[in-house]
Amino acid sequence: MPDAIGHVAEAHRAHHPEADLTVLRRAYVLAESSHRGQFRKSGEPYITHPLAVTLILAELGAETTTLTASLLHDTVEDTDVTLDQVRREFGAEVAYLVDGVTKVEKIDYGAAAEPETFRKMLVATGNDVRVMSIKLADRLHNMRTLGVMRPEKQARIARVTRDVLIPLAERLGVQALKTELEDLVFAILHPEEYETTRALIAGNPHAPDALGAVAEQVEAVLREAGIGAEVLVRPRHFVSVHRVRLKRGELRGCDFGRLLVLVAEDADCYGVLGELHTCFTPVISEFKDFIAAPKFNLYQSLHTAVAAPDGAVAEVLIRTHRMHKVAEAGVVALGNPHVGQEPAEQPEGAAPAASPVSSASLVSEDGERVDPTRPGWLSRLLDWQQSAPDPDTFWTSLRADLAEDDEITVFRADGSAPGTISLPAGASCIDAAYAQHGEAAHACLGARVNGRLAPLSTVLGDGDTVQLLLAQDPVSGPSPEWLDHARTPAARIAITGWLRDHPEDAEPTDPGPDPRPTASRSTGPRATDPRSGSRSNGLRPDARATDARPDAQADARPRSRPEPRPEPRPAADRRPGAGPHAEFHADLDGEQPAAVRPAGCCTPVPPDEITGFRVRGGSVTVHRSGCASADAMRRIGRAPVAVRWGDTAQGRVTLVAESFGRPGLLADLTEAIATAGAEVVSATVEPPSEQRVRHTYTLHLPDAAGLPALMRAMRDVPGVYDVSRARHRASPRPRPRRS
Repeated sequence: MPDAIGHVAEAHRAHHPEADLTVLRRAYVLAESSHRGQFRKSGEPYITHPLAVTLILAELGAETTTLTASLLHDTVEDTDVTLDQVRREFGAEVAYLVDGVTKVEKIDYGAAAEPETFRKMLVATGNDVRVMSIKLADRLHNMRTLGVMRPEKQARIARVTRDVLIPLAERLGVQALKTELEDLVFAILHPEEYETTRALIAGNPHAPDALGAVAEQVEAVLREAGIGAEVLVRPRHFVSVHRVRLKRGELRGCDFGRLLVLVAEDADCYGVLGELHTCFTPVISEFKDFIAAPKFNLYQSLHTAVAAPDGAVAEVLIRTHRMHKVAEAGVVALGNPHVGQEPAEQPEGAAPAASPVSSASLVSEDGERVDPTRPGWLSRLLDWQQSAPDPDTFWTSLRADLAEDDEITVFRADGSAPGTISLPAGASCIDAAYAQHGEAAHACLGARVNGRLAPLSTVLGDGDTVQLLLAQDPVSGPSPEWLDHARTPAARIAITGWLRDHPEDAEPTDPGPDPRPTASRSTGPRATDPRSGSRSNGLRPDARATDARPDAQADARPRSRPEPRPEPRPAADRRPGAGPHAEFHADLDGEQPAAVRPAGCCTPVPPDEITGFRVRGGSVTVHRSGCASADAMRRIGRAPVAVRWGDTAQGRVTLVAESFGRPGLLADLTEAIATAGAEVVSATVEPPSEQRVRHTYTLHLPDAAGLPALMRAMRDVPGVYDVSRARHRASPRPRPRRS
């Protein structure tokens, strides 16, 4: 073993005593020979960089394959070594890891090279998280040696580290790398605050003594209780001290660190907690149980704080040795993610794993992958990045996504699709809709949260149950104001894409004369109130049909130039059976001519498929095919009569509009009907039920071909989530009277 790699071998053997170091030696020889003659900006030989990266990973407990790839991680990018050569000499698995961290060519991507490099790494990380482990260690060593760069370049690299790599280290649970990266970024981007914090720590050299005294008392208590435990004093890093100072003001000795209690078994953690809360005064507000409910980054510990007899308050972390290893090293401690998988599940081209580390993938009851090295946030990220081909959109969305540092789980209430949805904290029903339904969520109208009807803007909490309500209308779409409540990139990218493809629905039009159909310029499901930010599709939580606020109707529609409200054209006769109808012809096969009229139960209009039946008085009623009344007449033996449409295009139809109640809804619906050229023959409005209102309109159409446009215009009215043709149930046959 060459002397230069001896310290790496020593650190590796500390975690993996049986590891075969031969492959590491071969990797070092190739890396050293290929980088020979190359120097870093500091003047050091370039080989010192891959050696330092490998040592960082070895100290965290990474397995041999990861260390081999880390020694070679810059060879393909910066030397004449090819990926095929790496594959031939070290196998497909090492080649996959090296390729994953190799940057894309700037000559090919220009300014997009950096975001596209991160996209490439994240996609590779989706198959093998060790790719990102190597990248994090690589960035840590680069940050340690960043002082030789120009200040502006230092700041640029530090900002990317802060916005992307530190959140990734947090989400992957690699706290050892995350804390040092935070301190290095803090020193570059906030030098004054960093210097203040450094001076504060330097001015309290005896701070560890205060915690040491509490640690001795804790050890005595646990020893007396017969609990085997190791009690350590863990100094806070610079950023942690800075945050505590901002939170508490003046710091005392115990504020500069925390106690760490390590035990053998999970049950011992709760035993330690009981002893501490019995023998010391607990600070209840500081208690958190991350063992029963682990963080989304695999972190497990009990957190508490106790007051010693002298009044000093010490924060205490309680965990097992296994939990501590995962807390420090995160996914690095889990080793090879492909051990235990079938060959087909491994990344394309990867060799069978030989590393004796277990973190096999499982499949949950609802068919989703349960893999500790590929958590839910990573799967979501990989899904939405496919919808963001533009590098700028991807880069902006990635930073926004990683800024969400907490996660919630909500339960789906759909009987046909039980399961859970993982979302960032602060996510709304809109985010849940796109997470569950993808682009079908464009038609979402509202939701039930914990069994109660709720607007789509409702922010969900951990453990909530959500049932999403989707319209059956394929032309429904989101409102621009949905973006105000969408937090996940998947939702924002999908909404933005829909609005881009439907500009006529995303932007208000001039309310002047416009020959286009009403649907294109109505204040419909995609229209909003610019004053209140409210929108339809169930986004008004306080709206009621009986709301009598003076400004209620103004709130319901955008404040723009008043648009003249068309007057409904009066019909000559508003009785349900009167007025002009579409023309029908009945084939009566030599029988006497008879009056032919549409049935009131289903109000057929051209070009509906129709059938006729004789009724009392000899006339023929025409029903839509599939009408429940027509089916009932067939069952009782009525013979159908062949009917067909005549030349007249006019007709009468009954429509049912389902909506969320709000002021001015009836006026807006009648305006949409009148603007479409239809006449209202009759209208009924049922009393509101659970914020929902049902309107039934019988309308005369001058041209039945305009029915689809009329229904779209009615759906576009704010608050309306469905418009359908009426389908009356057939009346039950009367039972014969008993004599």
